[in-house]
Amino acid sequence: MNLTTRLLEALQARGASEVFGIPGDFALPLFREMERAALLPLITLSHEPGVGFAADAAARVRGGLGVAAVTYGAGAFNLVNAVAGAYAERVPLVVLSGAPAAHEAASGLLLHHQVKTLDSQWRLFEELTVDRARLDNVDTAPARIARVLDAALARSRPVYLEIPRDMPGRACAAVPGRLRFAPDAERLAACADELLVRLRAAQRPVLMVGVEMRRYGLESRVAELARRLGIPVVTSFMGRGLLAHADVPLAGTYLGLAGDPVVSELVERSDALLLLGVIVSDTNFAVSARRIDLRGAIQVFDDNVVMGHHVYHELPIAALVDALLERVPALPAAPTAARPAAVPAAALAAAPADGAPVQPGDISAAVNALLREHGPMPLASDMGDCLFAAMDIEHTELVAPGYYATMGYGVPAGLGVQVATGQRPIILVGDGAFQMTGWELGNASRYGCDPIVLVFNNASWEMLRTFEPEAHFNDLGRWDFASMAAGMGGDGHAVNTRAELAAALQRAHATRGRFQLLDIRLAAGELSPTLARFVKAVKRLSLPE
Repeated sequence: MNLTTRLLEALQARGASEVFGIPGDFALPLFREMERAALLPLITLSHEPGVGFAADAAARVRGGLGVAAVTYGAGAFNLVNAVAGAYAERVPLVVLSGAPAAHEAASGLLLHHQVKTLDSQWRLFEELTVDRARLDNVDTAPARIARVLDAALARSRPVYLEIPRDMPGRACAAVPGRLRFAPDAERLAACADELLVRLRAAQRPVLMVGVEMRRYGLESRVAELARRLGIPVVTSFMGRGLLAHADVPLAGTYLGLAGDPVVSELVERSDALLLLGVIVSDTNFAVSARRIDLRGAIQVFDDNVVMGHHVYHELPIAALVDALLERVPALPAAPTAARPAAVPAAALAAAPADGAPVQPGDISAAVNALLREHGPMPLASDMGDCLFAAMDIEHTELVAPGYYATMGYGVPAGLGVQVATGQRPIILVGDGAFQMTGWELGNASRYGCDPIVLVFNNASWEMLRTFEPEAHFNDLGRWDFASMAAGMGGDGHAVNTRAELAAALQRAHATRGRFQLLDIRLAAGELSPTLARFVKAVKRLSLPE
């Protein structure tokens, strides 16, 4: 077998189920061999940022590796922002890049797509990945592939493989199977014992779950641990959507001053806050009403456990969860209790279907009504008020760039969700982000994707305007997205009133085989309730004392 086939086998064995990509001349041999091998579907999109976002979302919802394949230079540099987001939010994204062949590199000529030196791209991706390798030798390629792919899974971050264009068709040996790190047993036992002592001594323990739960496939085990511990459970802002299908009584999502005061009180007054896989970032904690003293928290993240002045290094979170489960006895089966709502009651109220203009809060209420009637659907959200509106949608699976906060993620991420899982998603996206990557919807029909797309069309970068209300640079102009949908192979629905929103959502849900785009025309200055609280909190906390 050739190098490409061996690489695809290794990717498949480590959880990849497709390759998203855009070909280019230095990558044509790689794409040719991937197509011939037919081991993983090759999903081509229109622009490299969309490729990266789709592969990122596929890895988030499915587990295992996401794969993005591009050409050298112009393709790989276009991918940089998506890879940076995957690094920041701990997504095991594999970048496959074509590259010049050895004889081309030695020609003495400047090669097209070259920037400063032939290694400029390599050095840039050193900053964005946890491991990388050049597959320029078939004797060393199997071990290099295994090492790099295993690093992506073990550290849940991007990696980079560079493949010169004279290599994809060369005969190659099989790639070794995955090696798993075994932590020191005594250190693991000491850590688990100390953690449980701290929880049992606390009067107000709370478990907050974060993104590493999904990245390492731990949701079912963490749900069982939460049931056994019997302590309140919340998600971080970035962890919204975790445990969506588990019978764990989630108290809600912690948003500080922007969220439910009951949840905020639980978290901020806890004397043993167990942060399990939570990124300690400003998006998760910057608007806390009461500053959380992390010295009293238990932080389990990035293979480290921090408890006060005690730090346990090289303890993978999966191993720690298993060690805790071994020490906390299972409880007798109890009758299934009604799961409390994880969103404010106002968002769950009956969505009015009248002639009043649509406001962002109405979108959350209408989606909640749709999900209650037809069952859960995964959400893919972009950055902006659409993401804050998602906080008022009943707890369901959600992918979004909550920490890195890049725009343009939502539409390609929704395609990645449907390709990877087969589930039809609802995509929440602002008009500014749609202008960046919304055109990837033109590829939906080729791959059997039919998402429901809700465009928050307020002719503005509205979230930015909240911080610079007098500026004109946030104006976008009113684009007629509804009329553009047909040209891309979908159906467009212009929505101005709450009655039109309810009717359009029902039509969209009932129509399969074509993407459904709801162009929801919002008045300037209208914000979702959660974003309004968030902005108020940020402004309040930024004032000098």
